[in-house]
Amino acid sequence: MAERSLLADFLRVRRESLQPEQVGLVREGNRRVRGLRREEIARLADISPDYYLRLEQGRNHLPSEQVLAALSRALRLDEDERAYFHRVARVQSGAAAVEALPPRVTEASARVLEQWVHTPAYITDRHHDLLALNGPAALMTPGLTVGTNVMLDVFAHEHSAASPEDWAVTAQRMVSALRFHAAPGHPRLTELVGRLSVESRAFRRMWAKHDVRPLSSSISVVPVEPFGLVEFRSQTLEIVGEGGQFITTYFADPGSRSASAIRHLVAGAPSRDTQFVVPRSDSDDRTASAS
Repeated sequence: MAERSLLADFLRVRRESLQPEQVGLVREGNRRVRGLRREEIARLADISPDYYLRLEQGRNHLPSEQVLAALSRALRLDEDERAYFHRVARVQSGAAAVEALPPRVTEASARVLEQWVHTPAYITDRHHDLLALNGPAALMTPGLTVGTNVMLDVFAHEHSAASPEDWAVTAQRMVSALRFHAAPGHPRLTELVGRLSVESRAFRRMWAKHDVRPLSSSISVVPVEPFGLVEFRSQTLEIVGEGGQFITTYFADPGSRSASAIRHLVAGAPSRDTQFVVPRSDSDDRTASAS
């Protein structure tokens, strides 16, 4: 999707999701429009209706910082949504370059996983491509190997998930994070969205919502033999200075069934079994295992 269309679509979806009461307007008894009218958003942002119309139609791709800030307030965007909105606008205007190369995990980051021998953990990039995982994480998610895409794996199990409700929550979380973290216009983003749009109606619905949320803490339900379905808490943190890489760890309350499952995974994982994509040149694509 072109960045110009991306910004226009975001404006339209956000406008249609707002109700008059949310912005201090009175709802007329015969009102039938979905969400707010364009002229109502323009008035709230103190810009002309024609200017806003051009933005929503993708005919004006250079909104100023002042206009972006005014529209953020008018659309009641939260902090995460504002960050995404401004990033899309910068790429659209040419002020921010599209990331040219996919990141590769550094050995330093991979060594961190080796030290966390009692914690399932893995590293992904901004597109959910798996860059590294330690032994306990490999046992926890046997279908995932370095180089695969975690989100593609989630949607591959859309119709076989043990809990459809838990699957839907996980899938939406990953779609929202992809929108927030991925670089607009990046070829990998275009590839993933194109593939999943063809393969999954659920993805098309989630993507069309334009929901944006960074990776953070969450609850994951994972099958672990012989425990069956186990609920784990996870925390995802961005690795500073690594160009959009994220480390996710799984943990549980002491004495809980989930904690027992983690101990079981740790006991079954070979010592220092960490797989990672090593630093490389463009012509040197290698996967290593530190063991």
